[in-house]
Amino acid sequence: MDLMQPILSNKNYEEESVFSPDNLLREARRQKQIEKCSVPKFCVLDPDGDIVQYLLKSGYAKINKCWACYHTTLFSFSYNDIEIGIIGNVVGASFAVLVSEQLIASDCDLIISITSAGILKKTPDYPQFMLITETIRDEGTSYHYLPSNTKAILNENLRNKLQPLYSKEDISVKPGKSWTTDAPYRETQSAIKVMIDNGVDVVEMEASALYSLAIKKNAQIICFAHLTNTMAQTEGDFEKGSENGSIDSLQLIQKTIDLIKL
Repeated sequence: MDLMQPILSNKNYEEESVFSPDNLLREARRQKQIEKCSVPKFCVLDPDGDIVQYLLKSGYAKINKCWACYHTTLFSFSYNDIEIGIIGNVVGASFAVLVSEQLIASDCDLIISITSAGILKKTPDYPQFMLITETIRDEGTSYHYLPSNTKAILNENLRNKLQPLYSKEDISVKPGKSWTTDAPYRETQSAIKVMIDNGVDVVEMEASALYSLAIKKNAQIICFAHLTNTMAQTEGDFEKGSENGSIDSLQLIQKTIDLIKL
């Protein structure tokens, strides 16, 4: 094994992990005295935590008692008689994958992530949201799930189902390519130029790892970027709109679930 670059060596991708989310959840349920039951079939990762705060403030969400994670709280809310789970502040590739592994082990069928993202090259026709269809794997977690020469992309079936989003008049969504990084404060001019030259639209911190997990586990995961900033290069950046973008994000979640259910 190359001890100078262990992240790219000694990866036996077909070998099962000794430490599994199922076993972790078993022990968490035992310690917390939580009954074994399933989480909602549709769950949302809310890295900024704004959607969760809006749902709690408005009285729409309640704590889900089936969730046995040590690190997070799962809330539930309803849409058209569908129960949806949501977890706030799941920031970064490794944390997002840790939580998603446990959601999958808890019988979640679809995970939707909506993360704030930085726009690399501002153009007049940029949408409010971007469906991330392809990623640059500039984080560490994905290399534990997929070989380095494998692309971390959105599942083609899901991509096809979501195409009607692009033509909705009441919400602005386009497909795009993302740069997923572990180091947001190392987004240098030279690195940004390379990404722009390679057709990358935005930068965020979770998508490539989540798509790698989805490919490895044959799971349904969809990543959206909420285009809120240009990496704080101008004053007034990071504005997301009414209720910090929560109402628009919930509308996107609802439309996504409607299309997946068809």
